[in-house]
Amino acid sequence: MKNNKEDIDKLIKDTLTQEEAKFYDTLEEQSVLGMIFGLFKGKNKWLLILMNMMTVVFFGFFIYCVVQFFSVDTTKELLKWGLGSIVFMIGVSMLKVFAWMQMDKNALLRELKRLELQVSSLANTLSK
Repeated sequence: MKNNKEDIDKLIKDTLTQEEAKFYDTLEEQSVLGMIFGLFKGKNKWLLILMNMMTVVFFGFFIYCVVQFFSVDTTKELLKWGLGSIVFMIGVSMLKVFAWMQMDKNALLRELKRLELQVSSLANTLSK
């Protein structure tokens, strides 16, 4: 199966111009670290930077609530700090889910661009 994919990629690159072939090479599948650093490129990098800062702040508040939870004696205080730690951990989780959804969106866009190039390549081949 891998050889078949490599053969298809070679056929596509042969029909593309040199500039299009370079662009096609940038659309290769990325590693997890590549996807994470890819979040900080483009129009919404300020939003991801802000969300990561908020994740760190929420995690700090979570740690503070957990430390306070283990240092109090009354049930009311235990409930207060326990609920606070749950709320902040949910906040961290939701921000991380958003980041993972953005990484998935970027991967889908990259695959759509590959598909567009393949369709363009096929159209050029058929028109000749």
